[in-house]
Amino acid sequence: MGISVANAAYIAGLFDGEGSVYFKRTKQRRNTRPGKPVHNITVIRMEISMTDKSVLEWIWETMGVGSFGSKKVKEGYKPQWRWRIAHRDALYVAKIIWPYAHVKLHKIEQIIDHYDPKTFDGNVVSLAQYRNYMGLGWHDE
Repeated sequence: MGISVANAAYIAGLFDGEGSVYFKRTKQRRNTRPGKPVHNITVIRMEISMTDKSVLEWIWETMGVGSFGSKKVKEGYKPQWRWRIAHRDALYVAKIIWPYAHVKLHKIEQIIDHYDPKTFDGNVVSLAQYRNYMGLGWHDE
């Protein structure tokens, strides 16, 4: 059983409004190694933070990946909760929500293209092609 179109679209909307998608290629110096070599790395993270615990708990259970927990807030502020994913888990979620994303679409496509550049000849373009390629049994509930 796959994730329904309605659920995927809802989660994409939450990412567009409340979430963040971080994709950055950078260099990192490893100070613990002789000569302090510099490595090229790619940092990939997706997260949603909000004060409604039940929504984030539902996303965590629906997607089955990532971590869920409380987030530090300043004294006097409402408690906040966060669901986060990184790297291959972010790829899994990105492939599910990209057809429905608007605001975060470019970053979501960067994640897909980073891990799976041959899927769509380097570009995420066709929902029908994607669904066929992934063999997803999506359905409306």
